[in-house]
Amino acid sequence: MAISKQEIQKALEKIGISEIIQNIQVVGSQVLIDVVSGAAALHERKRLEKGIEEALKEQINNNRLSYKITAQHQPNKEEKEITNPIKGEKIEGVQNIIAIASGKGGVGKSTVTSNLAVTLNEMGFKVGILDADIYGPSAPTLFAVEGAKPKSIHIDGKQRIEPIESLGIKIMSIGFFTELNQAVAWRGPMASKALNQMIRDTYWGNLDFLLVDLPPGTGDIHLSLVQQIPITGAIIVSTPQKVALADVRKGVEMFKMPQINVPILGLIENMAYFIPEELPNNKYFIFGKEGAKNMADEIKIPFLGQIPLIQSIREGGDSGMPIVTQKESLISEIYKEITRNAVENLVKRNIELPPSEAVKITTMAGCSSK
Repeated sequence: MAISKQEIQKALEKIGISEIIQNIQVVGSQVLIDVVSGAAALHERKRLEKGIEEALKEQINNNRLSYKITAQHQPNKEEKEITNPIKGEKIEGVQNIIAIASGKGGVGKSTVTSNLAVTLNEMGFKVGILDADIYGPSAPTLFAVEGAKPKSIHIDGKQRIEPIESLGIKIMSIGFFTELNQAVAWRGPMASKALNQMIRDTYWGNLDFLLVDLPPGTGDIHLSLVQQIPITGAIIVSTPQKVALADVRKGVEMFKMPQINVPILGLIENMAYFIPEELPNNKYFIFGKEGAKNMADEIKIPFLGQIPLIQSIREGGDSGMPIVTQKESLISEIYKEITRNAVENLVKRNIELPPSEAVKITTMAGCSSK
């Protein structure tokens, strides 16, 4: 026997949730219900959907009926105020902008960025790298394009900069505009201006991912970046020892601040353990064991995976051939898994949250940005 929309409505009134119902449809023996949820987290919405389905089954004794409950998040007033009203000027053709950050220098962030980029490219994505480490650019070395000079091209009547391409990755770095041994001694405003020019004047074409290799810490470059472009999410890189993890916490808190509000896609533990070439089955936890993994659990951010410390990673970086170009190697498989985890979290983020926005920052943590 068929059931009517009115009967479903009455059952929902008895359950006491009729006020959150947006839509009810009955198609044969399937009942489709859309509800509004105040919860942004996917697992909380799934719990609501399951609860409604079980309550309806108790109210309506009909085993032939199937239910499809869909809970959509509707931000409350406070959440709408936190979401910054200033839309970022998108980079034309770029779908997702991922910031790769570290609280502390020397944790291998740039090496991780280069290997993530190559792995994404090998998965079939179009990828670019913006080397935003103004004072210590690494991308030219990591991709063996030191000394390369980007060309000026005309696109739609405008003069643009064509990025350098290596291994299928489009790369832009301040290192292309300075001499190899030249120190970049710029104050914050000059560095921010240079970053803005690289962002806006570069013709990236169509990219699925633009990975932004940030400098360590939480300074002017970070604030300039979140002001200028809508960052989809951030990945944090750390080693396991306490001195690095203390800075990771600060970096995570920076991205979580209401003025910035950039989702954390996950934490990567680099140099997690040492594997000597002559003893490939041995692991030596030189910098501590699972420090970053434990911190991810503690501060409730996704953990993307562990990368060991082995000689071939350094050799790959020095030669301009990231280690993942060595097919079917241990490290290649590790990076594939980490990259898959990051992409899965990105997909969830794009489903659950509105597009990121560039933000207007006046004063934060004692620093000002003009």
